[in-house]
Amino acid sequence: MMDKVSALPPVSEMMRACGLEPKKQFGQNFLFDLNLTGRIARSVPDIENIPVVEVGPGPAGLTRAILLAGAKKLVAIEKDKTTEPILSAVTDASDGRLSVIYDDALRVNFSELGFSEYSVCANLPYNVGTELLIGWLQKIAKGEQIKSLTLMFQKEVAQRITARPGDEHYGRLAVLTSLIADSKILFDVPNTAFVPRPKVQSAVVQIIPNAHKISQISDLEKIEKITAKLFGQRRKMIRAIMPNVCWSDFGLQGTERAENLSPETFAHLAKNLL
Repeated sequence: MMDKVSALPPVSEMMRACGLEPKKQFGQNFLFDLNLTGRIARSVPDIENIPVVEVGPGPAGLTRAILLAGAKKLVAIEKDKTTEPILSAVTDASDGRLSVIYDDALRVNFSELGFSEYSVCANLPYNVGTELLIGWLQKIAKGEQIKSLTLMFQKEVAQRITARPGDEHYGRLAVLTSLIADSKILFDVPNTAFVPRPKVQSAVVQIIPNAHKISQISDLEKIEKITAKLFGQRRKMIRAIMPNVCWSDFGLQGTERAENLSPETFAHLAKNLL
């Protein structure tokens, strides 16, 4: 079963054969390094038993690696239909394990993919990565059974996801993620690994939902609103942003800035103020 995928021509060769090039409007940066794609795919927990969803497979470098790592079922969501010749060839080689949806991942209803649970593994397009992540976090908070997220981002975004209060990268993404999951940076990826080469470095982040944390959160969307409000003016004291709040009711002086507040404090504020 694995041999058909292994026997496919190199990704770069298949791209040349169908005249495929990365498209700037889709935020595409293709990853060809087999060692890196294999390392990402092997990082997905329980990949042989839990269906995997990939966003933005492009010419299927990571897609192949996920199949070779033993995924029993993989759904790839791709907006760019010019990749179809390559993705069709990989689908044919997958013996029914790969299916491709040609659509915008921001519009796809993941709960209708037919899985009771799934993991996500993706080299996310730079221009929609953060928006997709927040959508997945909201789904997790509402009980959708996403077992893990193994995602490549620009390194600065990865640092913003995994930051702690007081860190220079601490902000909205860190608050939302840490309230419902455990996250860490698995490894960095140099810009030389991509075609075309981006100006920034990248990193692979893994996010594992935490059932106990999720049970403590009533409304992640409210928390997102208050983080957007307070971090939107992160250099101001919180009393200057929301002057009508009696901050002492929350054990605060009002002279704090958003970066000083713990995720739990944001959750408490959202529950009582919104």
